Amino acid sequence: MTPVSVTAAELSRVFGRIGLLSFGGPAAQIALMHRELVEARPWLTEKQFLGALSFSMLLPGPEAMQLATYAGWRLRGTLGGLIAGGLFVLPGALVVLVLATLYARFGQVPLVAALFLGVKATVVVVVVEALLKVSRRALRGPLAYALAALAFVGLFAFDLPFPLIIAVAAGVGAVFMGQGGDSAPPAGVRPGRTLVTVLTWGALWLLPLAALWLVAPGHVLTDLGLFFSKLAVVTFGGAYAVLAYMVQEVVSVQGWLTTGQMMDALGLAETTPGPLILVTEFVGFLAGAGQGGIGMGLAAALVTLWVTFVPCFLWIFAFAPYVEWISAQPRLNGALAGITAAVVGVILNLSLWFGLNVFFDEVARAALGPAAIWLPDVASVRPGAILLALLAGWLLLLRKWDLLAVLATTAAAGAVWHLAISPVFG
Repeated sequence: MTPVSVTAAELSRVFGRIGLLSFGGPAAQIALMHRELVEARPWLTEKQFLGALSFSMLLPGPEAMQLATYAGWRLRGTLGGLIAGGLFVLPGALVVLVLATLYARFGQVPLVAALFLGVKATVVVVVVEALLKVSRRALRGPLAYALAALAFVGLFAFDLPFPLIIAVAAGVGAVFMGQGGDSAPPAGVRPGRTLVTVLTWGALWLLPLAALWLVAPGHVLTDLGLFFSKLAVVTFGGAYAVLAYMVQEVVSVQGWLTTGQMMDALGLAETTPGPLILVTEFVGFLAGAGQGGIGMGLAAALVTLWVTFVPCFLWIFAFAPYVEWISAQPRLNGALAGITAAVVGVILNLSLWFGLNVFFDEVARAALGPAAIWLPDVASVRPGAILLALLAGWLLLLRKWDLLAVLATTAAAGAVWHLAISPVFG
């Protein structure tokens, strides 16, 4: 295929459109990019697009954003990658910032809380839907089912660290789910240039964080930067997979947000364009605002965005020249298969945790021998939340409504429940 000549203006226009329309999670975003880059214009072949997608799934971080960055890089080098990746994230980041500011100001008003009850109920259904989709793709064979089950038990019953589960699944997958030998690296790729790219983007990522640590060790901005930098390295399997780890640290360890705020954060991230991992920006803003007001919230959001997305550019710009070679490596693809199987168990844990916290007012961890599991107080059940989740499931899974329409409907239904129905039942 003859190389395509694309101007920076054309690239900006197309990826600006993609960024504004990229609702609905990674599956919808990838489909949108396929339509724009392969079907509507001959910028990428089907083989190039699928190879780039497989490569993006091998990396930590949001695969749709990295696919966009790779496409821009392939079409117009580093500048193209910056344009494509930046415009994929920027619209959603601006919307999340506005929503986070409004939430910090009005989030505790009873009517607003009622609106969010419908959003939370819908999020439970969305996560269950993600579980069903991922499981159909990932669970092929007894070993995949075993990895999924062990990941679920490790998180739900033993509270094992998420990075440990991902590392073990990758190791098992590389050994038992990948076969064959390695091929030679692609011709024309210079390891020295790769090293320069890694050092340059690594410095852009970590030097601001090091400066924060030197100037203000223990400050909320420093702690947020350190945590979300670590998160950027272990976010295999998409945002849903890493949410359980994020919740554990943000709610239980650091105490930056409550469980309810964390679930509201995910609900708002579902309503915005861009990658779902923008939930980290919302979390960072609320954590900063909680300790220093709106100004600190803005600074915290900026720090969080920086350490979440600069690593994405590092992975793409350093390793994009190796795409054809990487996608042909059986061991790497085996590691990805192991991680993807474990992600099913991770999302099952997240689904159960979300459901318990949405449908019951009181949930506590109960010891069960060497394990400890989450159990609800059945007397604290929320009938309104259960009805709203049933409504969301009917609209989203059976009637196939658009997610934004479902969120708007269940939010309105939550307000109706709060104003008209709940008072009747006390």
